[in-house]
Amino acid sequence: MKLSIIGAGNVGSLTAMRLAEEGTASILLVDIVKGLARGKTFDLEDSRPLLKYNYNIEGTDDITKIKDSDIIVITAGLARKPGMSREDLLNKNAGIIKDIAHNIKNLAPAAIVIVVTNPVDILTYLAIKETGFLPQRVIGMGASLDASRFANLIAKELNIPDTDIDSCVIGSHGEGMLPLPRFTYIKGVALDELMDDKKIAALVKRTVERGAEIISYLGSGSAFFAPSLAAALLVKAVLKNEKRAIGVSAHLNGEYGIKDICIGVPARIGRDGIEEIIELELNGEEKELLLKSADSLKKQIKWITTI
Repeated sequence: MKLSIIGAGNVGSLTAMRLAEEGTASILLVDIVKGLARGKTFDLEDSRPLLKYNYNIEGTDDITKIKDSDIIVITAGLARKPGMSREDLLNKNAGIIKDIAHNIKNLAPAAIVIVVTNPVDILTYLAIKETGFLPQRVIGMGASLDASRFANLIAKELNIPDTDIDSCVIGSHGEGMLPLPRFTYIKGVALDELMDDKKIAALVKRTVERGAEIISYLGSGSAFFAPSLAAALLVKAVLKNEKRAIGVSAHLNGEYGIKDICIGVPARIGRDGIEEIIELELNGEEKELLLKSADSLKKQIKWITTI
């Protein structure tokens, strides 16, 4: 299996490292900045004797080397800066994604594509349109990261292990995300049965703002440890045909009453990409909030596809 990662910044290079150490594929790391990908792969090669792992990794600035890739992860693009919303990134990163998508279409027409670049829901939609691929072959990474953040904050609030929590977040990867207390379980018990509404609301707010909070402390760039792990887990779900339920940005065609946008929902991920959209039984309030999130994305998609 051939895996290509386009973008050798923090997220891309860490994703490459995590997957190389798993020995899951032959990895190609690509970046337009001359020498960047090669330098990082040399460093990763030098790690092999220390780890006693024998992985194959190559770095290049030549996009044509993605030819015949089985899986392509896109992390290329500008990172958010303090005070910048994901939407502010849209105009800058859309052009990058369009160019990459055209190369993928021509060089790796059978690939499964995983989009990490933000704003991920809109850029996943754009990647589908520009490649012409079946929607299930293009997956956006976002909801699983949001769910991980929600679980972490719950664990800290209750002083319990993160492993006791099975969390769920749907909606756009940004200000329109929807953490779901009714579908978040602590040892099988729903969060809304264990915590009062005021505390839950505070945790939801912190989850929505978590990415911006991290950026404010970093001062330059955005989160990369958790995003790279979320991306690597998606790659492994495809490579190993896990049929695993993971929150992703998926193209909906009537599910949840939403059509022709990409938005965060749980889905079953396997060798063919998104093999099933899992429809949760939302109540009236939850569905209304999800539709509101979808409406916001529709407006941005309409704008980006006309420029």
